[in-house]
Amino acid sequence: DVQLVESGGGSVQAGGSLRLSCAAPGYRYDTYCMGWFRQAPGKAREGIAVIDSDGDTAYAESMKDRFTISVDNAKNTVYLQMNSLKPEDTGMYYCAFRNLLCGAAWSRQSDYNYWDQGTQVTVS
Repeated sequence: DVQLVESGGGSVQAGGSLRLSCAAPGYRYDTYCMGWFRQAPGKAREGIAVIDSDGDTAYAESMKDRFTISVDNAKNTVYLQMNSLKPEDTGMYYCAFRNLLCGAAWSRQSDYNYWDQGTQVTVS
């Protein structure tokens, strides 16, 4: 099993920045797709950004100008840098992992094998 350890959530004022981290400690994988989804209050969970073992990234169109995903393979950790945060970015942010490359269907949540418990991001 893959255990995901997420950190970096919290409260920030509009216009501020946060960086989320998601680690898969002790796990070595050749092929993966890993990234973030979020669920705002009263809304369905949606994809934000993912990165895979080929270094390819994918973003939700509405967030690609403000959010950046990156990976440190030596640390088995993926990062999501979130800038110019808005109140509508408030929600629960989930890290997800699957043993496949991301591809065009990266936002299909049922394809992800592992999820963490989520971290709250509040923008006021």
